[in-house]
Amino acid sequence: MTIRVAIAGVGMTPFGKFIDRSVRTSAEEAVRNALADAGINAERVDRVYFGNAASGLITGQEMVRAQAALRFTGLLGKPMLSVENACATGSTAFHLAWQAVASGQADVAIAIGAEKLTHVDKAVSFGAYGGAVDKEDILPAHIGSGTGSIFMDIYAERTRRYMAATGTTPADFARITVKSRHAGSMNPYAQFRKETTVEEVLASRMISDPLTLPMCSSIGDGAAAIVLCSSTVAAQLTGCRPVWVASSVLLSGLADSTKESASVRAAQAAYEAASIGPDEVHVAEVHDASAPGELINYEVVQFCKPGQAVELLRSGATEIGGRISVNPSGGLLSRGHPIGATGTAQLVELVQQLRGESGERQRPSAKVALAQNSGGQVGGESAAAVVSILVV
Repeated sequence: MTIRVAIAGVGMTPFGKFIDRSVRTSAEEAVRNALADAGINAERVDRVYFGNAASGLITGQEMVRAQAALRFTGLLGKPMLSVENACATGSTAFHLAWQAVASGQADVAIAIGAEKLTHVDKAVSFGAYGGAVDKEDILPAHIGSGTGSIFMDIYAERTRRYMAATGTTPADFARITVKSRHAGSMNPYAQFRKETTVEEVLASRMISDPLTLPMCSSIGDGAAAIVLCSSTVAAQLTGCRPVWVASSVLLSGLADSTKESASVRAAQAAYEAASIGPDEVHVAEVHDASAPGELINYEVVQFCKPGQAVELLRSGATEIGGRISVNPSGGLLSRGHPIGATGTAQLVELVQQLRGESGERQRPSAKVALAQNSGGQVGGESAAAVVSILVV
């Protein structure tokens, strides 16, 4: 029998470039906030899933990442798993924690995503991203054509194909950035909180044609944590405001760009498991590592038919307060993209939305939320994808 799983508490740190801050101190803050939000102490936690993608490359911390980062949180001594799954690291940690509770292996589990990407030598940070592709593949000629980021070159090539197929323009991608910065301006945890205009985005430095700098997610640091528990435990917690996990699906890519992507298949499976359709989703956080990514992911998670994403954007339906408010946190573009923390940060935002705690960013009467997070590339498509659906 599958046990109904509640999210009992969430917590995170501000995202940004904090050269003097460590993964440990960020993780400690996120854990402390999540446990306090749930109204429990560390002793109540049965299992710990710690997501971190790049510490081995940035700081040299390998093999015991979870234990090192969480050493002073009160969680040491619990079963701990270090999770690494490219940009889907945090959501993978969440998926595993949900599985542990849903299967009855744990009454309470915590999922943490924490990352430090800033480094005095920016080449070290860019080099970390380069580890998220199959190193035995021969990279296409367009990789390395931009100004340093391997994934922005990958996204730019996808964007050019998408533009050719749909007639979408750079101005449309700039509108995504404008929407993102507007949301970020209202999010105290966001890395970028200054609003911008379409004209400013288009006039900015080109990173990899047609992606200008504001259309690209930035290097950043931060952490986010989520406490999950069984329905029985949730009923025992004083003041608990549970958000329920309707489904969570983790898939790997097929390494074949001619097949349906991992995110498409994960979204289909998540809708089926939750017994809802995409038209029932009120608020979503999707993987916008570049501005075109948000548009493309409208189609991936079936918010619109293929080729109709730009019409959905222009209609205003995906803005804050819209029919399907997408990336009200500011998304990866403005909230920030510390790789291992991204998936958990998406879910923190959605929990707050479903609780009605998002202030100016609130999607009114939100009852159903979706998170889509993907990462890495193998064989021309995402290496990993997680889609989770939350309800109240």
